[in-house]
Amino acid sequence: MIVPSYLKKGDRVAIIATARKVSKEEIQPAVAFFESYGLLVSLGKNLFESSNQYAGTDTQRTEDLQWALNDPEIKAIIIARGGYGSVRVLEQISFTEFKKHPKWMVGYSDVTVFHNAIHNIGVATLHATMPLNFTKNTEATQSMMDALLGNLKEIATEENYSNREGMAKGQLIGGNLSLLYSLSGTPYDIDTKGKILFIEDLDEYLYHIDRMMMQLKLSGKLKNLNGLIVGGMTDMKDNAIPFGKFPEDIILDAVKEYNYPVCFDFPAGHIDRNLAIYFGKEVELKVEDEKGVLKFL
Repeated sequence: MIVPSYLKKGDRVAIIATARKVSKEEIQPAVAFFESYGLLVSLGKNLFESSNQYAGTDTQRTEDLQWALNDPEIKAIIIARGGYGSVRVLEQISFTEFKKHPKWMVGYSDVTVFHNAIHNIGVATLHATMPLNFTKNTEATQSMMDALLGNLKEIATEENYSNREGMAKGQLIGGNLSLLYSLSGTPYDIDTKGKILFIEDLDEYLYHIDRMMMQLKLSGKLKNLNGLIVGGMTDMKDNAIPFGKFPEDIILDAVKEYNYPVCFDFPAGHIDRNLAIYFGKEVELKVEDEKGVLKFL
């Protein structure tokens, strides 16, 4: 696995939008933040375009992403926000130049599709907050910058009685559960064997979580994991007739026949404390006394 170079003063980062649209006012705090670290900021030509809910047409969003992937001077690609739309540009993208000059892909939620695609070509990425959220959460923003500078070493969790104890090592992979589910059977699907899987989700019905976990199980993605990390399962919904299980119960039921450690309430995902984590890097997961510690090796 290739780990892109960590950022240093004078490096250039690009801010682009591959999903929902954003305004100049929403992006300006991120520009100022990066510049405060001595970084140069380039904005995608089509960053502030609009096409219904999207930041421009599929063609415009593809153009900005391809530019950022190809330009060897750009050391990190910062996706402005999530929502929906990144999957619509995947087929049009070439990673040929990117493989010659690897750089950090940064974001979460809808950016899961890029994390998967880039993992499959052997380059590490960064699951972290995005410019739309910079003014709302300084801890998450600082965590993202610490990771880009190479200062992210370990993350500890709070107690959760549902945790399953154990220790595991492997590459960290994953992202938003709904996106992982939607990419199953596509060229951007990921091999989970011998790896530690991270999942999180937002605004889903409990039975949807069960359906997605069953898909992961039936497709073999849960069987050969070394470990499972569960981030925010935020704003879950239920039907008039209750599903009868919390997200922890649903997930533990899906992995009950396997023996690897499971860590809940990991501080990443659609939560206020959305700390940065490296995908593709080797990690060590230790779960004991109802707490978890993730170390980046």
